[in-house]
Amino acid sequence: MRRLVSVIAGVAAATAAAAAIAEPVVSLKDPAGDDNGPGAYTYPTDAVYKPGSFDILSFDVDVKGSDVVFKVGVRSKIEDPWDSKAWQGNGFSLQFVQVYIDTDRKDGSGTCEGLPGMNVRFRSASCWEKVVLVSPQPKSRLQSEIGQKAAKMKAGVVIPTATRVDGKTLVATVKASDLGGKPAKGWGYAVPLQSNEGYPDSKEVLTRKVNEYAGQHRFGGGSDYACDPHVIDMIVAPGQGGADEVRMQHSALKYSCDDQDKPKVELPMVYP
Repeated sequence: MRRLVSVIAGVAAATAAAAAIAEPVVSLKDPAGDDNGPGAYTYPTDAVYKPGSFDILSFDVDVKGSDVVFKVGVRSKIEDPWDSKAWQGNGFSLQFVQVYIDTDRKDGSGTCEGLPGMNVRFRSASCWEKVVLVSPQPKSRLQSEIGQKAAKMKAGVVIPTATRVDGKTLVATVKASDLGGKPAKGWGYAVPLQSNEGYPDSKEVLTRKVNEYAGQHRFGGGSDYACDPHVIDMIVAPGQGGADEVRMQHSALKYSCDDQDKPKVELPMVYP
């Protein structure tokens, strides 16, 4: 009898441990149908840009041992129309997520500008210490882009040890040590989704432009100047997927071209 009780206790403990491991540290939602930036962005005209490809639905952060796993779910099945494996890529072609993380929530601490090409910045109270690149590009290409175009930000850039696709979800694994530790209470996250650009502008890190009019490989509804945020979708607080979050996103990404070459849009962090 004592042995049976011990076995049952052991099974219960193992089940509880498994449940604890499976529980995401962070789990946020985003409403469907808001993949239009500040409200008027449209997809490129080429058929590879299928509806929902840039529409975030979920963002999860899991801790697995010494690793941290980031998961970004979208509305459409993630595909690889340009055969990324042929250029040592990660099994998808279109999406490019930059996960900005505020690890200390200190005013004036961290980097307040987004990576070159995004045309965004952050408020001084929520600047970022780390940014995880969830990209189809191989590590060598990412390192080259950052070294050439964002050298001053290099210390904060985290390139995953592995990036893969799981149906409609992008999965990126990083070392917790590269983040400065495992995710903690109080960390903030900004999750802008853009499109991977294999032939980017000489000063932009792999981001596809948003122009005034959509083209075969250009988003439309924005500006031909560098004043519009190149963000197709993102998560805003409280991150529960409510309809009000669509309006909040549009408001957060509203831009002005009064000063055409200086990004004024400040992305909000979400503090779960």
